[in-house]
Amino acid sequence: MKRRELLKHLGAAVPAAALSGTVRAAADAVAPGAALPIADGPFKPEWTSLEKYEVPDWFRNAKFGIWAHWGPQCQPEFGDWYGRLMYEQGSDVHKHHVKEYGDPAQVGFKDLIHQWKAERWDPDELVALYRKAGARYFVAMANHHDNFDMYNSRYQPEWNATRIGPKKDLMSGWSKAARANGLRFGVSVHAAHAWTWYEPAQKYDGNLTRMDGLGKWWEGLDPQGLYAQRHPLSKAGGDGGVWHEQWHWGGGASVPDQAYCDKFFRRTRDLIDSYDPDLVYYDDTVLPLWPVSDVGLRLAAHQYNRSIATKGKLEAVVNGKILNEQQRRSMVWDIERGQSSRMEPLPWQTCTCIGSWHYDRRVHDNRAYKSAQTVVHTLIDVVSKNGNLLLSVPVRADGTIDAQERAIVEEIGRWMARNGEAIYDTRPWALFGEGPVMEEASAPMSGAGFNEGKGKPFSAADIRFTAKDNAVYAFVMGWPQDGKVMIKALGSAAPHLGKRVARVELVGSARPLAFRQTAQGLLVTLPARKPELAYASALKIS
Repeated sequence: MKRRELLKHLGAAVPAAALSGTVRAAADAVAPGAALPIADGPFKPEWTSLEKYEVPDWFRNAKFGIWAHWGPQCQPEFGDWYGRLMYEQGSDVHKHHVKEYGDPAQVGFKDLIHQWKAERWDPDELVALYRKAGARYFVAMANHHDNFDMYNSRYQPEWNATRIGPKKDLMSGWSKAARANGLRFGVSVHAAHAWTWYEPAQKYDGNLTRMDGLGKWWEGLDPQGLYAQRHPLSKAGGDGGVWHEQWHWGGGASVPDQAYCDKFFRRTRDLIDSYDPDLVYYDDTVLPLWPVSDVGLRLAAHQYNRSIATKGKLEAVVNGKILNEQQRRSMVWDIERGQSSRMEPLPWQTCTCIGSWHYDRRVHDNRAYKSAQTVVHTLIDVVSKNGNLLLSVPVRADGTIDAQERAIVEEIGRWMARNGEAIYDTRPWALFGEGPVMEEASAPMSGAGFNEGKGKPFSAADIRFTAKDNAVYAFVMGWPQDGKVMIKALGSAAPHLGKRVARVELVGSARPLAFRQTAQGLLVTLPARKPELAYASALKIS
């Protein structure tokens, strides 16, 4: 079958497994350097085509997802970017590594992967907990910048979790648990950056080859499949290099070769075809390897077309960061550890974590996790602005979460059980809110986001709105001392309501509340008895 005929064939609505095998077999047959095929369909790997994308309702209705940002970098339980910082002399991570494990030249990151066993991992128990906490989708990390795949990876066959470390297909376990609990399943992909991210390892074990493993535990494995460091270093600061710009493949970054880009495409397409995720989160500026390669464009088009072919309609979500207006129409914009200061015209997502992205025992010991109150306030603010919250709950090396984390997750669940009506399936109202926090200038975003916690904290004077059916929901971000709430935007003189308010009730209680609507606003008298977790309470106004 010719390539054009094959791609036309792939556009038919066939079972996912059959489509996966056909697409993968076709890609395997492509000669080195040739364009790798994608599933046929209406979407082409071009912005003018991708911008016709429409965000599926399941994502717009879900509002809240939980993420397991978990991999071998959690083995030392010493925080983020361990696989790079352990090679950077002078860093806290390097000092910790030398103390606990020895010289990175002798005990490198490949050796930490070997030590990681995930021996207490129970995906069914964890995902059931997250469902009870109110999550409507669950995301698992498929690989990080450390280039290690947490699935049965055909194109990373030596450095994946079925071969080394846990010797389990973690994506299979997570995906089955998510679907058994009625949650949409997503994966996060970070490995495009391994090329530059691992460069400090070149001074240690980053240049080892398969022949260097004779007589060692990794005999027969090629470290370059993991480190990918047989290339010149990116420019250092003294040579005119700019690290921040290198993240976007500028600023003197060493640019990956075609073989690296093709391998990344194959690995990621294999992930999509094998595990059928509803959402793929790319930890990249725009898309993987953009703008030095069209790999990301082809992956997005492939996922959209594949979704149409296997599900009969477009159900797929792709996340990317630092997007321009056209790119925001082509995918779902993700803001890392930060928020938009306005109501966005298109659905978006903020991703954040209650601690460090990779498990850090120091956060536990210092009792430094985000509180459930902080998470709930963030969720409400994001939803009022047409967004979703994806919350990472750090997982320990052994596959468990600690008691402090569990208590936070359970408290979020209790709040959601009472107030979820005002979160799920809602849409933005005429205004996203009012009050002191809205009136204060928002902290500007830096790069991919990173403005959370830099503004004024919420209080009972702050209101956030959502809407559903014929009701407006007003979240009071605290419990006023006098038991009264004034909502200016709901006054009889305000232009946002077509008729006068007929009823006000506290979500979670069917009893009507006393209120008075004047030109100045809607004055509501709250119940005399304050409910549990009253740091945010939803009023239903109809």
